[in-house]
Amino acid sequence: MIARVFAATALLVLALTGPAGAAGIWRRGETADPGSLDPAKTSTVVEEHILDELLEGLVVYDAKGVLAPGVAESWDISADGLNYTFHLRPDARWSNGAPVTADDFVFSFRRLMDPKTGAGYANILYTIKNGEAVNTGKVPVEQLGIRAKDPSTLEIALEHPAPYFLAQLTHLTALPVYPPDVARFGNGFARAGRLTGNGAFILKSYLPNDSLVLEKNPFFHDAKNVALDGEVILPLEDHAAALRRFLAGEIDSYDDVPIGQIAYVRSHLADSFKSAPSLGSYFYAFDTRHKPFDDMRVRQALSMVIDREFLASQIWGGTMLPGYSFVPPGMPSYGAPSTVRWKDQSIFDREDEAKRLMAAAGYGPEHPLHLSFRTNQSENNKATAVAIADMWKVLGVETEFIITDANTHYAFLASKAPFDIVRSGWFADYPDAQNYLFLGQSDNPGLNYSHFSDPAYDALMREAAATANAEKRQAILHEAEAILLDQQPYLVLMSYQASNLVSPKLRGWETNIMDHHPGRYISKEP
Repeated sequence: MIARVFAATALLVLALTGPAGAAGIWRRGETADPGSLDPAKTSTVVEEHILDELLEGLVVYDAKGVLAPGVAESWDISADGLNYTFHLRPDARWSNGAPVTADDFVFSFRRLMDPKTGAGYANILYTIKNGEAVNTGKVPVEQLGIRAKDPSTLEIALEHPAPYFLAQLTHLTALPVYPPDVARFGNGFARAGRLTGNGAFILKSYLPNDSLVLEKNPFFHDAKNVALDGEVILPLEDHAAALRRFLAGEIDSYDDVPIGQIAYVRSHLADSFKSAPSLGSYFYAFDTRHKPFDDMRVRQALSMVIDREFLASQIWGGTMLPGYSFVPPGMPSYGAPSTVRWKDQSIFDREDEAKRLMAAAGYGPEHPLHLSFRTNQSENNKATAVAIADMWKVLGVETEFIITDANTHYAFLASKAPFDIVRSGWFADYPDAQNYLFLGQSDNPGLNYSHFSDPAYDALMREAAATANAEKRQAILHEAEAILLDQQPYLVLMSYQASNLVSPKLRGWETNIMDHHPGRYISKEP
């Protein structure tokens, strides 16, 4: 049976793609396999990249990362910012030809918020009226602030004004699912041969750790402007192997570069290397639930001795920026982010202070700290971890590594099992500082990997959510960020710059701060 499955998939891939580099087929390398294709069960960038091809929400990002109409061709916002009315385009269709209706969105949002679904990312849309109350089982799903006025008109009420709400609707949690699929297959609907989408492409096959094959959706409302015939998505966690396949013409793009090959890529693949600022942070999370990582002195000491300039320039070859803030630089409508108080101290002064903090916490040559560190197994992550462990030796810290594949790593994070320190990171779901700072809220258990809890911090985040004045809101968020940096539940290391390998044959690729590149805007030359 296994041999037959592999053979059938290989024939399907060959039939769709023809030889490597075939015109009309975008062969995309991705850094991992998707853990799920159910919008309510996903959380990674890889999953978002794929779902953006298969499903379309009310609002989308265009090729330049600018908000644009999706299923909703227009919308109205009430004067108080609490009510949104979306007018759905009449030509929106599911991939079986059925119309996309306002009721489909009502069903999808209710399913997301229903505690029975177990959506770990549902809290991102607590902006919707009664979202939190529904998701925590306090009120029935029918009280969620969303209703279909008629098949083409959707009304959404908010808990409080949220200037970023439209951008939230581009997130994978806001993507619609086809109600008859869920009724027929339950939570097993998001598979090839079952998943009915409304995006530019259809999922034809998926073999884990091998490939996903997508075909153009003829029922997509903008199908006439979709140049690609399909896509083949290849999970390639080994960055060096991905580079070799790119050089051989076996893939047309890859969204990372092995750090040991940065100089080669810059000198030999200048036309293919697309590097630009993006809204992403690379950090570690401490498990603040247990000793010694419940002690902010230990967390601060471990953070202070890290030479971020070395990591960014030498380990990552200049594809990262040193990180001293939790919100990455360049966040629209936020200004310069807050930074750690010791940012401008020399590394030697920081080491001296870190040693004093560790001694005060009971650690030193006579009582060294032993810790375990978890990361997923890309070369870049492993090299970073080894370099940091070497920097920690100045404090007498002994580090044990636990390295797993990406899916296992993120499944571990979702399990809430205890750990010491774990690699994590964040790419903006929407361009607002709140989308980073909510990772420190105690009422965000699904995404607050550090299990950090601080009443003053939570109070500031609630105050910011209820503040309509933009300048006052920004000031409150900066104050919250300062607390997070002082407490250091997250050890911020670097800010990402997008580093993509893109074949000159691909047209329509636009660099943007969201690092968002939907296939509907891409074409490929022979």
